[in-house]
This record gives sequence, C-alpha cells and structure tokens, in this order.
Amino acid sequence: MLVHSAKGKWAAWALFAVLFLPLFALPLLVIAAASFSTNWSGVFPSGPTAGHYAAAVRGESLQALTTSLVTAVTASLLALLVGTWAALAAASLNKRVRRTLDALFMLPVAVPSVVVGLAVLVAFSQPPFLLNGTRWIVILAHTVLVTAFAYQSVSAAIVRLDPMYEQAAASLGARPAHVLLRVRLPLLLPSLNAAAGLCFALSMGELSATMMLYPPDWLPLPVLIFTATDRGSLFTGSAIAVVLMATTLLVLLAVSRIRTKATYR
Repeated sequence: MLVHSAKGKWAAWALFAVLFLPLFALPLLVIAAASFSTNWSGVFPSGPTAGHYAAAVRGESLQALTTSLVTAVTASLLALLVGTWAALAAASLNKRVRRTLDALFMLPVAVPSVVVGLAVLVAFSQPPFLLNGTRWIVILAHTVLVTAFAYQSVSAAIVRLDPMYEQAAASLGARPAHVLLRVRLPLLLPSLNAAAGLCFALSMGELSATMMLYPPDWLPLPVLIFTATDRGSLFTGSAIAVVLMATTLLVLLAVSRIRTKATYR
C-alpha cells in the first residue's frame, strides 16, 4: 500500500469499506440472499429454500449455461486470435497508423453494445453472409465486443517487451517466424491469459446485443435471467445469476492459475 502511516492506512481501509460495501458487496449479497428465499416483504428475506438452485442447474437453465460457456469460450478465442494478430501487426506501424488502428478496435466499446448488435444484425441478415437466426451471429457479436480488450491488453504488453531477447534470437540465425513462436509469444503468454480471462468474463455477462440476435435454440444465460425476472420470478432469476457468477469466477480462477505459472516460466 502506498500509505505508510498507521492512521493513513486505517483511513484508506475505512474509505475502501465505505465505498466497496454499498457499491459492490451489498448488491451481490442481496442477490445471494434472494436466491435462497421464497418471500421478501420486510427488511430481510424469509422462507429459506434451496429449491431455486434445483431449477437453476437443470433443464433450460443448464442448457442456457452451456450455451453461454460455448459462446464465451469461442468468442474469447477468436478475439484473442484477432486481437493478438492486430497488436503484433500494429507494433511495426508508424504512430499515426497505429493510432488509427487503435481507434478502430476501440469503436465497438465506445458505442452502446445494442448499437453493435443492431449493426451485426443488419450486416449479416442478407446473402452472401446470412447468419441471422443462427448461433454464429451471437458468437460474432460477442467477438466484436470483446476483441478491443484483447487488442489493448496485448498492445500494452508488447510495448513493455525487452527487444533484447528478439535481437539475440535473430543474431543467432532464427527466422522471424521462429522468433515469434518461440520468443515473442511465450513472453506475451501472461498478457494473453489475462486478455482471455477478461474477454470470457465480458462475454458471459453480455445481454444488450445478445437480446437482439439470439435465436430460439441458442439462449444464453443472461437472457434467461432477464426473462425470468421480467416474468416476476425474481428468486429463481437470482439463483440463476448466482450460478452465472460462480461459473465465471471458477473459470477466471483457473485462468489466473495458468497466468501465474506462465509468469514464472
């Protein structure tokens, strides 16, 4: 911590608690409490039950969770591939062209995601790329939305790379492809893992663009949560939301362990 005095540390922790508890922890605790309740008419919920989780891990909910996982993993891998390739290519460009490329990749983040969903819907509802009504249009929209984060993460890591390793490999006769695969990419592995985790988390929680694009046979979990709460099933929706959060956190934990091992390579 940058604060060295004891009073300053206590003040910083107190400020953190004041900001963290009402803004972040309390909403999550409310959702967790609602997921185990059948009624909430007073200050605290009542009618404790675990029945909502029985519905949240089977049938339509389980299928929606599988859909979200497949969508998030596929979109994250595609975003990581495109973002890494673009970042590596941009590193060799002049500053003006690189800034233009940065702006193009950040454009989907600068506009509301519902606008991105509408753009994908209009662009891929006519031949020759007719994707409307298929799962691929949802995966494409998620890829567009998260590629910017992969690009920015890898670009920032490339700037911090020490060129000495690449120069040493090249001076020993290594070809550019060999330098890229055996030197540059291994050095970027921690950043690649971090970008993959961020892309996965963002894709798992994406709703706005997905609502405009998903076909009936490809229902992601955030859409199911929205429809459940919209029908008045708040407690069931809360249980499904907890399942979504837990699944995302478990995957991020696994990615963080991979990133830790990559850092010590």
